[in-house]
Amino acid sequence: MKKIIITSFILLICLSAITQTPSVKEFSFLLGNWELKTKNGKTTEHWKKNAKTYAGSSYKHHAKGDSTLTETIILKQINGVWHYCVTGYEKNNEGTTNFKLISSKNNTYIFENPAHDFPQRITYQPKGKNNLLAWIEGKMNGKDLKIEFPYQR
Repeated sequence: MKKIIITSFILLICLSAITQTPSVKEFSFLLGNWELKTKNGKTTEHWKKNAKTYAGSSYKHHAKGDSTLTETIILKQINGVWHYCVTGYEKNNEGTTNFKLISSKNNTYIFENPAHDFPQRITYQPKGKNNLLAWIEGKMNGKDLKIEFPYQR
């Protein structure tokens, strides 16, 4: 009987850990300024914390010095589940789309919206204090596509 109670208790702890929603602090790795050099200039993401949410913005910086706001992001809980809510400002990427957190294992955060044209998944993975790997993936024109964004502070 004692073994059954202990086994049940361990199983309950494991199940609660699997279904636990990440705390707001768990996303603090996003905070600050991130940069990715490209052949035409650079892309930057800027993140700040607001009470129970995170706000991000992404810019394209052209080699000539111009910069363009490409999207804003709000990372927030909706009905107790984290959502990556992105608003695009580029042509053919306008409007707001929500991606639901589907996994937060192994320091990798995967947000998904299977109904979106492309991408269907957005992933963030901190790689130490000064590196962040983000990627978007899904199907485009019937083909699997993945685009990586290796950011640095």
